[in-house]
Amino acid sequence: MNNTRIKTSLFLLFLVTFSTKTVLFAQESDLATYVDPMIGTAKMGHTYPGATVPFGSIQLSPDTDTIPYAVDGHYNPDVYKYCAGYQYSDKTIVGFSHTHFSGTGHSDLGDFLMMPTVGKLQLNPGTALDPDSGYRSRFSHEEETAEAGYYKVKLQDYNIEAEMTASTRVGMQQYTFPKSDSAHVILDLKHGIYNYDDKNVWTFVRVENDSTITGYRQTTGWARTRKVYFALKFNKAFKSYGQEKLPTKVYRGFWGRFDQTHNFPEMAGEELRLHFDFNTEEGEKIQAKLSISPVSTEGALANMQAEIPQWDFDNVKADARALWNEELQKVTIETLENSDKINFYTAMYHAFLGPTVYMDTDNEYMGIDRNRHTADGFTNYTSFSLWDTYRALHPLFNVLQPARNQDMIQSMMAHQEQSVHHMLPVWSHYGNENWCMIGYHSVSVIADAIVKGNADFDMEKALQACVQTANTRYFDGIGSYIDTGYVPEDKDGASVSKTLEYAYDDWAIAQAAKKLGKDAIYDEFMKRSQNYKNVYDKKTGFMRPKLADGSFKSDFDPLNTHGQGFIEGNSWNYSLYVPQDPAGMIELMGGKETFTTHLDSLFTMHLPDKYFANTEDISREGIIGNYVHGNEPSHHVAYLYNWTNDPWKAQDKIRMILREKYQNGDDGLSGNDDFGQMSAWYLFSSLGFYPVAPGSVDYALGSPAIKEATLHLENGNTFEVVAKNQSDKNVYVKKVELNGKELKTPFIKHENIMNGGKLVFYMSGKPNKTVYE
Repeated sequence: MNNTRIKTSLFLLFLVTFSTKTVLFAQESDLATYVDPMIGTAKMGHTYPGATVPFGSIQLSPDTDTIPYAVDGHYNPDVYKYCAGYQYSDKTIVGFSHTHFSGTGHSDLGDFLMMPTVGKLQLNPGTALDPDSGYRSRFSHEEETAEAGYYKVKLQDYNIEAEMTASTRVGMQQYTFPKSDSAHVILDLKHGIYNYDDKNVWTFVRVENDSTITGYRQTTGWARTRKVYFALKFNKAFKSYGQEKLPTKVYRGFWGRFDQTHNFPEMAGEELRLHFDFNTEEGEKIQAKLSISPVSTEGALANMQAEIPQWDFDNVKADARALWNEELQKVTIETLENSDKINFYTAMYHAFLGPTVYMDTDNEYMGIDRNRHTADGFTNYTSFSLWDTYRALHPLFNVLQPARNQDMIQSMMAHQEQSVHHMLPVWSHYGNENWCMIGYHSVSVIADAIVKGNADFDMEKALQACVQTANTRYFDGIGSYIDTGYVPEDKDGASVSKTLEYAYDDWAIAQAAKKLGKDAIYDEFMKRSQNYKNVYDKKTGFMRPKLADGSFKSDFDPLNTHGQGFIEGNSWNYSLYVPQDPAGMIELMGGKETFTTHLDSLFTMHLPDKYFANTEDISREGIIGNYVHGNEPSHHVAYLYNWTNDPWKAQDKIRMILREKYQNGDDGLSGNDDFGQMSAWYLFSSLGFYPVAPGSVDYALGSPAIKEATLHLENGNTFEVVAKNQSDKNVYVKKVELNGKELKTPFIKHENIMNGGKLVFYMSGKPNKTVYE
């Protein structure tokens, strides 16, 4: 072979190699490929599969039934399956609404449901047992696609393909119709999630022209006073429109002179169902854009013009996917199996769904005082599920979304200023405090940011807001807690859970005060943080409800979740909730050896069905022994081994939880994702470290599930995690090196991550019982 042929062959080999590498890079740059929004849509996951962008105000997603919150005036337990509006096992779709919560254990929203149909007009959704009695349609998962920022489904009863995508404040739909002279798009303003009679307070609609509609919907529910404005535009003029005939009222003014059911441009009432009618050709695509605003229809129109002024569905879809890829690129990983990548990037997707933006493009929003406000210098957010998300989601944001987390804290501080109670959020959404769950965990989020140096806000003002909140005596037993050092069970239920969580929150306040040099506040709240000891019963070895007279409540069962002083958990799990002082808790419980035996038992004992048979938030899928991973109070528990003489015992348990409780598929989550908390646990634990006590700069080390990971931080630094000799069997850590230096304790600090560097785990199939000695 001559030199020319050799050079040509080498050049061609170079081109093939370069081309292959370029293709591989292109594939990996589209990390949205690994996102499966269907994960968690079955059983208890309570996630939705529809279209949204990171932290977007719009969540445009299918709703698969109309289960009412109450039947005959009593709570209907079947409604719990529909917290996100969608259940994978259902066979029909009612329509596509524009607002949803992800993974919550209670619900609201489901605003502005739209449904394309052909044929005889029906304005009732019908039932799952008799779909033909209404406008709902059958569908098949084989004809359904869910991706990051995009959803598509074939509505079989109408031969209509429905597609949807979104920007931050605008949802865009595209319906491919068959040929018809009776095509309709229904706008159901009565529909909602966790609906009940009288939930809709008032609805108002204006038909501005032959393709534009504006209005608002006001509801009462989890958010007691919630008003959402909207603007809807079609890319084609409708030939006619109308509304369902309204119930007769005792007083109706003089509106009776009009036929309001047909082509009347102003509609109002508690419950409105509208229809817009078209003639369509075979394969004709009708597009619709619906934007929302917390302030006005004018704001909704402006949001639409700012975000999606055009009618290019594919371009909007591509923009949504690009936004997701931008966020997902914050962590690049190499895993053992492709399924692990799907779990990881879907967890990132779920973690970045909320809290959600709550303001117009001009920064105006409706405050908790029901007045208009302007977010000055920050993005205003809403939907703070803090009992869940303070544990790992907000700490994750301090690593991967620090700027957003600062804006979220400023949103919390604005809430506190507007609140007549002068309290930080407990569980808030859409300019409302709904008071769900216990604790005052905004203070944890604020303290964690202050201590970790991610606090570009008025820290002293934030600290005072924390102190004010923690001293609101009339809220949920705080007065008794301050006076006696615990919450008495005979005065306030779930008293032990409240005492333990208040004590942790108080510790978090103390850490922020220490950082800011406020010694008096530090001393006061460090003392309060020791209140967990006041509900520990040495006789039983468990945290136990105490009465106002100082005695422990009788008839105590540490396995029972009802009537024992705990919320969404039993004493076995909640007794381990002292994240601020694990060493003190271990000493209280008899020392390291005794505690280790106790912790071992948690993972190996059997929890009989009777102890969670009537509990919505706990199912067998989320349990290992008596360890309940499907709910939040236990999320730090496996890492408590790091405070014993046997930190290696955490490693196989963490990997077991990762493997068994997070899987691909619709039923891949073992409990409610709880607005990203379950996913945040997965992300931290897969990377090999976890924030046991937000408000501390320390992370407890575990057993990483990735082979390699690189965190691309906002400050420009990169932090690498490498697991050498990684495999499904090599779940134990032989040794750990940080920047080439072997670690002697199972902890790293926040600055180790944010300054950039390299964390290397050497994995083994056998435990190294002296790994950190």
